[in-house]
Amino acid sequence: MAAELFGIAATQLGLFVGFGLLVGILFGFFGMGGSFLVTPALLVMGYDSTTAVGSGLAFVFGTSVIAALRHRDHGQVDYKLGLLFIVGMTAGIEVGKEVVYYLQELGSADLVVSLSYIGLLSTVGLFMLRDARKDADADGDDESPVVRKLQSVRIPPMVSIKGGAEVSLWLTLAIAAFIGVLSGFLGVGGGFLLMPAMMYGLGVPAAVAVGTDVFQITASGAFGAFTYAKSGAVDLTIVLPLLAGSAMGARVGAAATALVDEDDITEYFAAMLLAGGAAVASKNLGNAYGVELLNQVSMALIFGSALLVSGAVVWASVRSLQDGETAATSSAD
Repeated sequence: MAAELFGIAATQLGLFVGFGLLVGILFGFFGMGGSFLVTPALLVMGYDSTTAVGSGLAFVFGTSVIAALRHRDHGQVDYKLGLLFIVGMTAGIEVGKEVVYYLQELGSADLVVSLSYIGLLSTVGLFMLRDARKDADADGDDESPVVRKLQSVRIPPMVSIKGGAEVSLWLTLAIAAFIGVLSGFLGVGGGFLLMPAMMYGLGVPAAVAVGTDVFQITASGAFGAFTYAKSGAVDLTIVLPLLAGSAMGARVGAAATALVDEDDITEYFAAMLLAGGAAVASKNLGNAYGVELLNQVSMALIFGSALLVSGAVVWASVRSLQDGETAATSSAD
């Protein structure tokens, strides 16, 4: 019996380290914390919603610290904007956490969180897929109508952001609070929501949006993990193996950013988000109707999509290195 339990624990440890490695590659390359995969993966594996959310937030905090320091060194952090998002998201996370515990008392937390994940991942995935396939205009004016609309809101005080634009302080706090509610409710660091909000909503340059996003994730992820940890909803047997794998994978992903054009595999990333939503949906249907095959499909979707996209990053990096070596050999000849 003891040997069987040890075997199960070792298998789970290897699974979490391996999954953390895949998520780390994605995090290092795309600059997003990875909780949008970790939390639904834990839901698919059968963990309750509070443990999945709390452990997801703890993972977010751990993965974001090193990345924040790297972006700081490159001058890609707008600290003023980041602090505003920290304030707004901190308040929102507390609200989101209370909603989760209220729903848990009603016995509907798992279902509501799962359905929310399905809708959110599908929406963001479809948006990124559309954006990836949209042809770039030759005139170079890529400022979206949403950016112009939000920057036209002139409720003082106004805050200047890197890139020269100005946005309303109150509008910025409102956006941060809304994303914070989603972060506390779903266990996401907000990275895959806040970065698009800054770029496509406030007009923040892409590099600054990524750096500022990672900076605020460090604070909001720490606060979110702390609030859940106080209630015993952070499982270190999940978080620590994930972080160990992620620390290794993040190095690979960060190195790939110098070799691969992110636009080349954005469609893969969007497809991964859609697969995550489909996995949670499949898990819920499998539980509702007692179909074990659907549970297995959900596991294949969530882990297979992470493997596919992280593999695409590594493969594209290898091809880029090979092309560089070929070009160098040709020039030498």
